[in-house]
Amino acid sequence: MQLGLIGLGKMGGNMRERIRRAGHTVIGYDRNPDVSDVGTLAELVERLDAPRTVWVMVPAGGATQSVVDELADLLSAGDTVVDGGNSRWTDDEKHAEELGAKGIGFVDAGVSGGVWGLENGYALMVGGDKDHVDRLQPIFEALKPEGPYGYVHAGKVGAGHFSKMVHNGIEYAMMQAYAEGWELLEAVDSVTDVREVFRSWQEGTVIRSWLLDLAVNALDADEHLEKLRGYAADSGEGRWTVEAAIDNAVPLPAITASLFARFASRQDDSPQMKMVAALRNQFGGHAVESSKG
Repeated sequence: MQLGLIGLGKMGGNMRERIRRAGHTVIGYDRNPDVSDVGTLAELVERLDAPRTVWVMVPAGGATQSVVDELADLLSAGDTVVDGGNSRWTDDEKHAEELGAKGIGFVDAGVSGGVWGLENGYALMVGGDKDHVDRLQPIFEALKPEGPYGYVHAGKVGAGHFSKMVHNGIEYAMMQAYAEGWELLEAVDSVTDVREVFRSWQEGTVIRSWLLDLAVNALDADEHLEKLRGYAADSGEGRWTVEAAIDNAVPLPAITASLFARFASRQDDSPQMKMVAALRNQFGGHAVESSKG
């Protein structure tokens, strides 16, 4: 299958490689000419055979809107656009309507896997009309992890990004729990090897997880996280999750508290946020701030 892929950053570049390894043709475009296969979006569209499929992996908001607007003018009826970034689900509904007016299909895909996805595969949560989703199955199969799980057609347009938003909200709360436990262990005199306590949890415990494995990786690199500043940004999806909970009268005390904890990290150097920052760097390559000490 042929695919145009726009945005070849940390995830997009690895996705291009994984899809190519599965035997598909991927023509990638990025503003960085060193990684781009073509010079312009128009050239990308010209090199694809109809009906075309173009997957967008750019930052949510204005950047995604700009690309969708340009594709609306370049593509034809019968083509399909996939938004695989972290767009808000309400934007998906808008984009589907704008493109649908020209006969262009739209699918939203929540993608999880971070910088590890090239080798491990990407979990995919997809929203859109069945006929649009079905024609993309070869690409979804190439991207997903091996085995029966890791892909779901979650529902209509917006369902993919809504599901990924909730996934990220849960991720916030899980990271916060590990971070609070780590700080408490570090605070007492009786526990003399916190890193090995975390490592001991990796097998046989009910709290073992990939996030726990990544926490141990971070502690192996910097045992007491002394090189990090206790600051953790939020990408926006935690906020959207809390807003959706308010709109639907669903109580989310753990996720909401974890979001507010990140806000607190911007006021002073939080030990817990050192762990959250380390985990975000481990799974997503997100930037961290170095300690000034």
